Amino acid sequence: MTTVHEATYDLLRSLGLTTLFGNPGSTEEPFLKNFPADFAYVLALQEASAVAMADGYAQSSGRPVHVNLHTAPGTGNGMGSLVTAWHNKTPMIVTAGQQTRTMNLFEPMLTNVRPTQLPEPYVKWSHEPLRAQDIPEAFMRAHATAVQPPAGPVYLSLPLDDWDEPANGTPEVRRVSTRVAPDPAALARFAEILAGSRQPMLVIGSGVDRAGGWADAVALAERSRAPVWQPPFADRVGFPQDHPQFQGLLPPAIGPLAEKLVGHDTVLVIGAPVFRYYPYVPGRRGYLPEGTRLLHITDDPAEAARAPVGESLVGDVALACAALAELLPAAAGRPMPPPRPAAPDGAAGTPLKPETLFGALAAEWPADGIVVPETPSNLSALHRQLTIGRPGSYFKMASGGLGFALPAAVGIALAQRDTRQHRPVVAVIGDGSFQYSPQALWTAAQHRLPVVFVVPVNQEYGVLKAFAELERAPGVPGLELPGLDIPGIARGYGCTAHRVESVDEFRTAFRTALGTEGPTVLAVPITRDVAPLL
Repeated sequence: MTTVHEATYDLLRSLGLTTLFGNPGSTEEPFLKNFPADFAYVLALQEASAVAMADGYAQSSGRPVHVNLHTAPGTGNGMGSLVTAWHNKTPMIVTAGQQTRTMNLFEPMLTNVRPTQLPEPYVKWSHEPLRAQDIPEAFMRAHATAVQPPAGPVYLSLPLDDWDEPANGTPEVRRVSTRVAPDPAALARFAEILAGSRQPMLVIGSGVDRAGGWADAVALAERSRAPVWQPPFADRVGFPQDHPQFQGLLPPAIGPLAEKLVGHDTVLVIGAPVFRYYPYVPGRRGYLPEGTRLLHITDDPAEAARAPVGESLVGDVALACAALAELLPAAAGRPMPPPRPAAPDGAAGTPLKPETLFGALAAEWPADGIVVPETPSNLSALHRQLTIGRPGSYFKMASGGLGFALPAAVGIALAQRDTRQHRPVVAVIGDGSFQYSPQALWTAAQHRLPVVFVVPVNQEYGVLKAFAELERAPGVPGLELPGLDIPGIARGYGCTAHRVESVDEFRTAFRTALGTEGPTVLAVPITRDVAPLL
């Protein structure tokens, strides 16, 4: 007799879901018993870290991932990271134990009272099987749902007494397509509009990187000779920042962004929302300057529906870029956009200015490096100094919630090891952001992952001070962070850690860290200047 437990593991094996992230609880142990030797269990010390590690692993490996949480409290712990996975469009199956069916009516300890509602609305599908025998097929449906565009997390609540029940057999492994071709007629219309445009602009976002479409985006840009901008709050980089047509990052507020569009009669946004705004800063032009037409290509129907302006086309963004490049006549007479301004030089002295620190980082940057940033008050300086020139090299949380980067970098490093790419992983995390999930350092140390964590230390929530200035909110409490011993915390979890204070110290320590087996944390005091938000 095949049990539900055996049938489920057989299916997971067939789907390639043999790496499981989690933090085990009593309601999950019946599922985890006799854990197969050909599976890997990645232990996180807290559920939010488990979800973020799985998120990074899935994005870097290009494969869906399975993360196991502990009934309602564990799901609650993981919700912040689940929100980020939703906005990151990460294919993820989240499972959580449920109390035994025999007692569930009476709501004993650890009952998930409304299991399908708890993770909503940040999952594509949420389900608790009505019968034990439905569990394997529920996994099959969860997998098919998670990977279809737009990809995202799904949730299964699984009663702990179901696993030894007889199964109806292992369900058939089904494959579902993950690419949807855009409407040819709409593409032809977009190409006609672009061909007739005097001064087009391209805005190329995260979806292009997710779709593996860098080469297609470059072909389209070079065909059109249009300037290329990165959209606000991009969680991935969809176009090479060292390309001569790349112009930089658009500001995330209505008025300032509209000013950047002035002079462009057509703006084509690919693989990004239109637009992600925050804070609210209206302008005299509204969302678009007068005479500007906006075209939008996305794989997400909800993104298309909520765009405040423009004409949206739903479909695979890499296929759309390739098709448009074929349809467009060469814009040979259009002048190339001016080069992007050079990054400013960082001033000498200690503590280091953010520009100085990130300039030193850029000088030592490995050609195939992957950066995972979470330094909100200094992100603009990082972008000015560090240039991303390869696909799959930049992973940031799209939700706005802190605590992603540290565990995500661990998951990305695991994916690099498992896929044998072995690209260096560097996380740049502010000292405030660092405190949200430091326990992920333990997992990095246990797996001897060569991640370098660069921590700019300004002893404050600098970005919140900038918001306070913009929002005219003086006297906000809780924005100072004195007394944090970053190297001491890191050593307590088993990492190599140093405090470095000069450019030369940093460059030497960073080079050493890149060649070290296991994680290294470099805490770097920086100035407490509050950079403006816009």
